[in-house]
Amino acid sequence: MGQASIDGIVSRRSANYHPPIWDYDYVQSLRSDFVQDESYKERARKLKEEVRMMLGNVVDPLEKLELIDTLQRLGLSYHFEAEINKSSKNTSTDRISTVAWKKDNLYVTALELRLLRQHGYKVDQDVFTCFMNDVGNIKSSLNQDFKGLLNLYEASYLLLEGEIVLGNARELVVKLLEQFLKENPDHQYLWMLVDHALELPLHWRMPRLEARWFIDVWWKELGLGERFNFARDRLMENFLLSVGMIITPQDGKSRRIQTKINALITVIDDVYDVYGTLDELGLFTDSLPNYMKIYYHALYNSINEMAFDSLKEQGIDVIPFLKKLWTNLCKSYLLEAIWYYIGYTPTLQEYIDNAWISIAGSVILAHSYLITDHITEKGLHNIQEGYYDIIYRSSIIVRLANDLTTSLYELKRCDVPKSIQCYMYESRASEEEARKHIRKLIDTTSKKINENKMAKSRFSSTFIEIVINLARFSLLIYQNGDGLGNKTKDIVLSIFVHPIFLPNF
Repeated sequence: MGQASIDGIVSRRSANYHPPIWDYDYVQSLRSDFVQDESYKERARKLKEEVRMMLGNVVDPLEKLELIDTLQRLGLSYHFEAEINKSSKNTSTDRISTVAWKKDNLYVTALELRLLRQHGYKVDQDVFTCFMNDVGNIKSSLNQDFKGLLNLYEASYLLLEGEIVLGNARELVVKLLEQFLKENPDHQYLWMLVDHALELPLHWRMPRLEARWFIDVWWKELGLGERFNFARDRLMENFLLSVGMIITPQDGKSRRIQTKINALITVIDDVYDVYGTLDELGLFTDSLPNYMKIYYHALYNSINEMAFDSLKEQGIDVIPFLKKLWTNLCKSYLLEAIWYYIGYTPTLQEYIDNAWISIAGSVILAHSYLITDHITEKGLHNIQEGYYDIIYRSSIIVRLANDLTTSLYELKRCDVPKSIQCYMYESRASEEEARKHIRKLIDTTSKKINENKMAKSRFSSTFIEIVINLARFSLLIYQNGDGLGNKTKDIVLSIFVHPIFLPNF
């Protein structure tokens, strides 16, 4: 055996995971009057029709842009996709920089570019040239246009690779917005928006949680009310990931299935990271040891249930594809375990080539594809082999975002070196320099994802949005910890437990 044992007792690493913070009896007891009461459903139906009429009746182009932006941030735009798509198509035919009502207006230009790029229209960055001085910075006359600067900052995160007009200006814009926060605490609504954006830009945020945050902020601004045992047991957090990826209310079944897959991945990750010896992990990857059969049966039953549904509904046997994906995932975990046991530190590229698989993004997204899209064998093959760039890039962002905040946590429990340590070892950089390099890689990868979204795709727009939401979720959840601990509690409470106040008009 590769690890010493005494009297038949195998010495194992301990992760010292804290116990789950959720009482599942409490979670199961949660009820919402809004779901059960038919009067709320009828009221929602009437309100949707009123908003649909508003969209149709708005004449002022700026008002329509602001209404669409508000609906998106409130998480309601999926009710009005046809109207919003029609409006976006009409707007995209205009030349932003020459239409009279928006010419020389930084706020309007930035808002429109952001909305159009979010909907897949490749608007030229040159529309901002008129707002720049000779050295590529924002003209000094715009230094107090904080509403415009905020929207320029948000638009800059929808850049494509090679676009430098907004990229060069962003650093100065950030300084101007930080100065605004120091000097204008009385401008409550704009202050909250700026502070929120500088923490994490809108384009990188998880839509469902962003909607919950914005509902409170928007409601306050309206003035109509006041803000109102070895494996990690993390069912609620895994459900949160599913909600972050699949956001529309009608897709509850898809979220439940996705949560199962996420939970299974969490367990197998911990088997490789913490519990199994190197010899046992080799057996688990090649053939199954007895003590792991419980996990195997859970995985086997879950995958076969999903595969049966796919065969029945779409006529495709997905078992070979899923088997290959899960095998690749286990092999990537095994390689990391080998690195740990032999004390090997890989190069950054060597690490990334394996880590984009071991973060399980392709496995998560493959199952999302099965439950939310019209599947094809070619589509499954592209996901399985990582041929489709946006899946690879989303996985890279998840991995690097995880490394920035969980690196120290995982190293303490004797995990393999992460991207930061690999870069430090390879380049002799300091930890601060390494973190800066990893953040730059995230930014560059995000730009490439923006390009992927605007390109013609064999996948549906629904699935593409799920792929992007996985990256967004990681950027949010790994801001303040390991993503599966106490820091997620407020997020979960905000989305699932604390109700939104509905006044009686």
